[in-house]
Amino acid sequence: MKNFFKSFPDSAKELKSLRCVTFAAMFTAMAIALGYVTNIQFGNTVRIGFSFLAKDFSSYLLGPVVGGIIGGLVDVITFVMKPTGPFFPGFTLNAVLTGVIMGAFLYHRPVKLSRVLAARAVNAVVVNLILNTLWLSILWGDSFFMLLPARALKQVVMLPIETMMLYSVMKAAEAA
Repeated sequence: MKNFFKSFPDSAKELKSLRCVTFAAMFTAMAIALGYVTNIQFGNTVRIGFSFLAKDFSSYLLGPVVGGIIGGLVDVITFVMKPTGPFFPGFTLNAVLTGVIMGAFLYHRPVKLSRVLAARAVNAVVVNLILNTLWLSILWGDSFFMLLPARALKQVVMLPIETMMLYSVMKAAEAA
């Protein structure tokens, strides 16, 4: 638990280094590019993409504070460059929360499949399933419980895929 709370000030200190700012800019650009190339949209409520790799990996390397900043920046820049609907600040909050959650679980910790799975699972339930569904319900006027089954199915299918992809990238980086 001590490491959990220590990760936030340590991550904030990262912002003072040119290396961190350079990596943050690079991961922001990578996430935006992956978002344009790999997004598959199913209606207004279900989207599958792989920009999470760049954002989550940046949280692993740079911590929850920097990861949250990168998540927020990617969300806003992506919307400004190519809006896919009305701007809704709830989605930006979710992007920040995702960076914070992933950084809190992964920053300065050994790469373990169980840790990556736990981080992705908490994010899948709290951010993707509950909060995103709530924001979509508010935005489009659909019932929360009507949207929930399709979104839950997506999370069940994508959780192991996203976990293995992120774990593979993190293990490869650790080995390098």
